[in-house]
Amino acid sequence: MTDNKAIDNFLAQYSEDVFSNAQKLREIILKNLPEVQEQIDLPAKMIAYSYGQKYSEMICTLIPSPKALKLGFYKGMDLPDPENVLTGKGKISRYIEIKQQEDIKVRPLTALLKEAFKAYKIRNL
Repeated sequence: MTDNKAIDNFLAQYSEDVFSNAQKLREIILKNLPEVQEQIDLPAKMIAYSYGQKYSEMICTLIPSPKALKLGFYKGMDLPDPENVLTGKGKISRYIEIKQQEDIKVRPLTALLKEAFKAYKIRNL
């Protein structure tokens, strides 16, 4: 697991809003994914949350940009999304775009994280 200082240094490259929103999302992710590995991928400019090194063991990613933040879900297209918070048209992933703190909706995020964790367990039986 990456230490908090390394993650803070990585996120400090972005705006104060992106930094604080990323920290809030990290809290939600770490609270809902027991013993998940948090790893910075510098070339991809993202933080990955997984239970191993294979794509099938990935749950989600935090992808900061100068003005926003995306919380991407591996196999997001297969996740139930009753509140329609996921966007994107990729074949595998879907994401939630966070531009301001009000975009962080804890209930649907928590539900998606729990569904993504269930899907991970099924994929890796």
